[in-house]
Amino acid sequence: MTEDGITQTPDRSPVGVNIILSVVILACAAGGAFWIRNNQPQAQKTNNRRKSAALVETVSVERKSWSPQLIVLGTVRPAQEVVVSPRVRGQVQELAASFVPGEMVRRDDILLKLDPADFENTVSIRRSELEQVQADREIEQGRQTQAEQELKLLGDSIAGINRSLVLREPQAASLRSQLSAATAALERAQLDLERTSVPAPFDAHVLRRSVNVGSQVQPGDDLGRLVGVDQYWVMAAVPVRHLSQIDFKTDGQEGSAATLTIPDVWPKGVSRKGKVTHQIGALDEQTRLARVLVTVDDPLGLKSGAQALILDTIIEVRITGKPIQNVARLRREYVRDGDTVWLMQNGELKIQQATIEFRDAEFAYISGGLESGDEVVTTTLATVANGVKLRKTQRTDEEVSAESDGADDAIEGEQKDSTPDNDAGQSQ
Repeated sequence: MTEDGITQTPDRSPVGVNIILSVVILACAAGGAFWIRNNQPQAQKTNNRRKSAALVETVSVERKSWSPQLIVLGTVRPAQEVVVSPRVRGQVQELAASFVPGEMVRRDDILLKLDPADFENTVSIRRSELEQVQADREIEQGRQTQAEQELKLLGDSIAGINRSLVLREPQAASLRSQLSAATAALERAQLDLERTSVPAPFDAHVLRRSVNVGSQVQPGDDLGRLVGVDQYWVMAAVPVRHLSQIDFKTDGQEGSAATLTIPDVWPKGVSRKGKVTHQIGALDEQTRLARVLVTVDDPLGLKSGAQALILDTIIEVRITGKPIQNVARLRREYVRDGDTVWLMQNGELKIQQATIEFRDAEFAYISGGLESGDEVVTTTLATVANGVKLRKTQRTDEEVSAESDGADDAIEGEQKDSTPDNDAGQSQ
């Protein structure tokens, strides 16, 4: 108490107040955390399983005889080819208008003529020589007749050797020899005269001409190049393991059918047909593939109006292989890892082991593991296990199988000959 009688309360420090507030806040936070931990909701385990089925597409398979399609590449080559060359020496006097690259020539058409003057002169000389020998022989025949008459007068007083001389038999033999030589010389001169005209050896397409009027030529010179138009060859490279599926031409049996296309060049649906005839008995040194020979008739379409082939073109060859009996055909992408197939049976997935008889570029041919009517799952599944529930889409069976049928239609379309209507105005 002060002297004035007033009582004073002591001042509280601000630091003490802050400490008390902090302790209260921490206590409240700890209590709240304890309450939340003890009262938060707990997750409950359930045994519920997904009961919905996976939505899939399927395709029905059929066991029957199927012919695989071997798709390989080949190169177009001429079946007949010749380098035109003269058989006599001379100067080119005349060239045929058709002896131009790109033109067609018929067999025995005259491509060019050499100057015949020297050869005509030689023929005249050889004919004169022959006539002289013939005249000498007639004179000798007269002498022989006279000698025979003289011999009759002498009787049997002349020995055998002297008798031959008297009848002039050696002279007659010499003239016969001269006559044969003169006749052969005349024929040779006439043949050389004929050879001043150079004909086409077969119906051909002119690829090159390397001579002009006035050129001096001799036997062996390259005057041009002709290729036959009746047939072309396609040299196709085939894996060795596929050779067993190809029929080659034999007596009484045609080779496997082949369909030729150039997808990036020819219009859609245009193709050419050929036949596999021979297997070339050596592997390609670079690719180590077997080579087979495919023949194509009327390669330029001169008779049929079909798409023309161009030499040295790389072309796609689809060879129809030997039929494989009693197998199911399935697109290769539907054969899963380990040669297994996914089947839909009674609304569930079944993983079926398959026996693959053969594979071509598009299909697998299955001899074991599939039966006619089996439904193969074509949809890729996230979960793959036996017993997984499946249900089909609402698409019809025709729609589901259209993919496979479309491939068949494409193959059949390629095997049809191109018609003039389809090919009119089309060029390679």
